[in-house]
Amino acid sequence: MQPRYSFGPFLLDPVEKVLLRDEHALHLPPKAFETLLALVENEGHVLEKAELLNRVWPNTFVEEATLAQNIFTLRKALGVGTNGHEYIETVPKHGYRFVAVVAAKPAAPVKSTEAIFKSQSARPLGFLTLAIAAVVLVFVVIWLNWAGIRSRENSSTPKIMVAVIPLENLSGDPGQDYFCDGLTEELVTKFGSLSPDRLGVIARTTTMQYKNTQKNATQIGSELGVNYIVEGSVVRENERVRINAQLIRVRDQTHVWAHSYERDLRGVLTLQNDVATAIANAVEVKLETPAQPGVVVHGTQNSAAYEGYLQGRYYWNRRTEEGYQKALPYFQDAIREDPNYAQAYAGLADTYALLGSLSNSVLPRSEAMPDARRAALRALELDETLAEAHTSLAFVKMQYDREWEVAEHEYKRAIELNPGYATAHHWYAYLLMSEGRSADALKEIQLARESDPLSMVINSDVGEMYYYAHQFDRAIGQYRKILEMDSHFLPAYWQIAAAYVHMRRYSDAIVALQQAESLGGRRPETTAWMGYVYAVSGHHQEAEKRLRELQELSKQNPDLTEPISLIYAGLGQTDRMFTSIYKSCEEHTGSVILLKVNPLLDSLHGDPRYIKAVQCLGLTP
Repeated sequence: MQPRYSFGPFLLDPVEKVLLRDEHALHLPPKAFETLLALVENEGHVLEKAELLNRVWPNTFVEEATLAQNIFTLRKALGVGTNGHEYIETVPKHGYRFVAVVAAKPAAPVKSTEAIFKSQSARPLGFLTLAIAAVVLVFVVIWLNWAGIRSRENSSTPKIMVAVIPLENLSGDPGQDYFCDGLTEELVTKFGSLSPDRLGVIARTTTMQYKNTQKNATQIGSELGVNYIVEGSVVRENERVRINAQLIRVRDQTHVWAHSYERDLRGVLTLQNDVATAIANAVEVKLETPAQPGVVVHGTQNSAAYEGYLQGRYYWNRRTEEGYQKALPYFQDAIREDPNYAQAYAGLADTYALLGSLSNSVLPRSEAMPDARRAALRALELDETLAEAHTSLAFVKMQYDREWEVAEHEYKRAIELNPGYATAHHWYAYLLMSEGRSADALKEIQLARESDPLSMVINSDVGEMYYYAHQFDRAIGQYRKILEMDSHFLPAYWQIAAAYVHMRRYSDAIVALQQAESLGGRRPETTAWMGYVYAVSGHHQEAEKRLRELQELSKQNPDLTEPISLIYAGLGQTDRMFTSIYKSCEEHTGSVILLKVNPLLDSLHGDPRYIKAVQCLGLTP
């Protein structure tokens, strides 16, 4: 009979096709289970990608991305071992290796009831033995009962997790996609405010990856680790909107609740609250307490303003400079239509804030950040309960105003209002890391990832948090996972190169940056890191060449002060480096806020110039 395999707290049973953790079964998709079994059976050895694909999907053409998704699912299910490392290691350009120690156990024989009774009756017990056993049993029962009561008193019930899958556009007009996507996002926000201590909602960035998916509720639930799926459709005809929504329980694909709503466009905001509350009430028996009414957002009754807001969010969610540029006029139009529309001001604040954070933006930072501050404050003046507005205001206070206490207060208020708002956790992690509170920053970025597990930006920034926490091996592992998910994600190449440098793996860093150049051309960030790596590895002529390139570019773009200082650091030109850092500080450059924990400056912490630079940021050295 095929043996069972144990590793860490896990037991893998190939016969029963189950993975147990501390005797509790973990649900894995069938192909993910087969992938894990193959890796475990070859513990310590590299399994080539082609070999894994052939074993798990025999005689079927499957892309490597599907295998990468399986590995992602397994890593999420397994977590990390007691040594802080993951169970599955990526071997670049080859495959994967299971690195935990595995012990093979014989399959447990199954005894019949008759055999059990025979084995018990074959050993008669004396009266004294029975008496002692009875006394012990009484004490055990009393202790278990007491422990159970204490456990129920002291343990918090796990959150019920829900994913709202993008509403399907049944209007027959692809131009209405923005409307359906906007309604989905609004529904996520409303739903997230209902019983936030008991209900958790997966963020829009992750669930949008399931738009028009063919996957069923069980597959989605397994990949996201949720208990329920909300799905539905939207039909819009002129000023009338009809939403069909249903709630599906993942474990058995039971339709727990379904309903149809029809309103005119002016009633859509009320409709979202109705749908969210109805769904929460549908799982009320699981919550054991009725769903709270949630935060009532003061929206707009102006259909043109609401439509402008949805258009703005549609483009803002692309998270590109072009998207921000397209979003701005829509938010501005929404405000013109309704000057008291708080959410439109919040959207405007979000857009200005992210435009101001770009190093080569069409809108100067000195204009974008004050505009973001004004829009956020106006939004909060109209509606103090908007988590997005608190988050944008905190971002400006952190990145531009350097008012650290105010920024932290705003982040905490945003998280209090919407505990599942991934962006608030994400940006708050940067404040914590900037102040040197690395353990708290790592916890916060993990909370962001839990709310938005498939966000490329958040997953990449998990690696960046590891980097600034000086956990370079974990940073490299995280960046590799990002590049498995999307080999064209440019920031991951810069960041993995930085981590390689600190492990003196200069050739690996150069290869990563060459890949970045082939994908994104001679971007300033790529050029700066290439110059730094060449400098610290002794190739000063190549480093000087990259320095001259950036100096020439800086004549048209003054925001290149910080990339230039990176090459100065590599060349050992410390005076020039600090001069550039001071200039970045005075210009309120965003990324300079991490200067206090920057590994590149580890050897300079006692230098008066370093102390002056940290104080320039309003931080304590």
